[in-house]
Order: sequence, then C-alpha cells, then structure tokens
Amino acid sequence: MSRYPVLVAAAAALLAMSPALGQQDPAADYPNRPVKIIVSVPAGGGVDTVTRIFAAGLQQHLGQPFVIENRGGAGGNIGAEAVYTAEPDGYTLLASQPAPITSNVALYKPNVLLVRQDFPAKTAQEFIAYAKANPGKITFASQGPGTSSHLTAELFMKLTGTKMLHVPYRGTGPALNDLVAGHVDFIFMELASAYKLHAGGKARILAVATDHRIDVVPDVPTLIELGVPGFLSDTWNAISAPPKTPAAIVLKLNRAVNDILNEAATKARFRELQLSAAGGTPQDMAKLKHDETERWTKVIREAGIQPE
Repeated sequence: MSRYPVLVAAAAALLAMSPALGQQDPAADYPNRPVKIIVSVPAGGGVDTVTRIFAAGLQQHLGQPFVIENRGGAGGNIGAEAVYTAEPDGYTLLASQPAPITSNVALYKPNVLLVRQDFPAKTAQEFIAYAKANPGKITFASQGPGTSSHLTAELFMKLTGTKMLHVPYRGTGPALNDLVAGHVDFIFMELASAYKLHAGGKARILAVATDHRIDVVPDVPTLIELGVPGFLSDTWNAISAPPKTPAAIVLKLNRAVNDILNEAATKARFRELQLSAAGGTPQDMAKLKHDETERWTKVIREAGIQPE
C-alpha cells in the first residue's frame, strides 16, 4: 500500500476541527504569496487542462497567482511525493488523477474504449471477438501502471476472458500520440480527450464504460449493452493539500473551489469538455476514495499488478 491515501484522511479530519480560542487564524492572510499546484501528469492531458481552469479561478478569487508545475511519471506518484513531503502551509498543492491520491474536489469523466483509426474491428462486438481470437496480440496504452486506463483494461480482460498486452506511458498525451500513429491498438480513457480524436477521424470510440449512453455520442453503445455485465469505469481529478495543512486553509481553498464550480463560465467550459463537476467537502472525497479503493484493489490483486 502506498502512503498517499493518508492525505485524504488528514484532509477530511481537518474540517471537523477549528482553531482554539486565542489562536490566530492561519487563513486570515492566506494566500499572501504565489501558490504552486503540482500536476501529477505531463502538460496537455485532461488533468492539466482542468487544473489550469481552477488555477485561473483561484487566482481571481484569492488574489494570488496559482502556478502550475507538471511532474509526471510513476502513475502520478512523483508529483504526489513532492506534495506529501512539502511544508503543510497551503502553498504547495497537488492536482492528480485517482492513482496517487487525496483531495478537495472531484470531476467525473466517463471512460470510453478508443481504438486506432485503422483497427480491424469496427464495432465493440467485433473488438471483443477479435480479442478472443487473437490472445496476446492486441496492445493497449495507459497513462502508467495502476492508472485508471490500466485498471479499466485489466477489468475488461477479466470480464471478457481476453488477454492483451499492456504498453504504459508517462501520461495521456504520449499515449494518444502513439495511438493516433498506430503504434498501439487501443486505450480506455476519459471521453473529453477521446471525443476530439473520434470527431476528427483520428481514432474511433467503440463503446462507453457507463450504465447509459452518452448524449455526445448517442450511437455508441455501452459495454453493458454488449454483454459485459457490470462494466462501469470513470475517472476523476482532484486537488489536495499535504497532511497537517491547517483546517482553516483547507476550508478556504475548498470554499473557493466550490464557488468556481458553481460559476456559469466554469459550467459552460466543462460542458464543452464533456466533464461532470462534483464539488463537496473533503469528507465527501474521503468516502469516494474509500469506495474506489475497495473497487479497484480487487482488480489489482486479481490481475497481479505490481508497483514499478
């Protein structure tokens, strides 16, 4: 087990506390200098795009620059390690995918089955049949070992009785570049980035990993429809602070992020990106993290995935 989940417990507990009488409120003049947000993936992917929206909003709401620094690699753990060990003063935050994680706010993104444009199978049913007839020959990309794209493919193989070859990358951008170039066959990834390639004729969405069809691609079936029972997979982004960050600072950031989510301009931008915003408290995120950990730990154990 990694130590990063400790962060969510710490963050969730903080909101239950308040400064003792006579103590100075640590958030009274926060922030009074620039804040760094370490993004746990390379620039250009979904996490990076969304974080830049929030960075601009936080600067507007709190009056100081929120500066992005991308530190991809190791499934997000390089960036998470930097934040975990940072001074817990609210001036170093983490923006990440689920893999490392803790958080403040989540953005849900349906995952889809995206194949290279010239892949032999033209439908999801044909894809499953092709995979069964060609064990070990189909390659799938991921953003790194243990990421949502990797675990979703492992779940798919388990439920369909197929075997495919994992090709890990250091983020969404490099993975998609190789998919478009035909170097890998498919990836399970969030709809927002996949749709651009699908609409532009550079790759094809064969199915969605939700319990209902998605409005933006109404002709694309769910995998449940195609006989893969219980196949649900989404991903989310989160913003978090190091353990022991003062409760008042966590609360101030949490309120600002939720205010940004409720702004009309933010909602419109998320609709353009096919994202679903889910604000709330760190306690809400702690429950999500707990439920998701239970769900995907089973997949990890059954697939025999080891840290790299």
